[in-house]
Amino acid sequence: MGLTLKNTAHSVNMKERLDFSCALFDPAGNLVANAPHIPVHLGSMSDTVKAMIEDTRGAMRSGDVYLTNNPYRGGSHLPDMTVVCPVFSDEGRLI
Repeated sequence: MGLTLKNTAHSVNMKERLDFSCALFDPAGNLVANAPHIPVHLGSMSDTVKAMIEDTRGAMRSGDVYLTNNPYRGGSHLPDMTVVCPVFSDEGRLI
């Protein structure tokens, strides 16, 4: 996930400084695993994922992508964007 983001980034901060974080969360928004880049974002990222789960209240569907930078919903500061991509099992359950 981190390598794909680095290789497709246009930002010098992301491409060369690796100033980004990638992580996997469980259906409750708890951190499961993270890529070894700049983990400072991970403290607020879990709050962002939890807020996104709460805000969508079960409306997430396969293929949805959410983009946010709301500092009141877990964002760290306005230049940072958080992309949340829910993953579903073959049975349609959020995993």
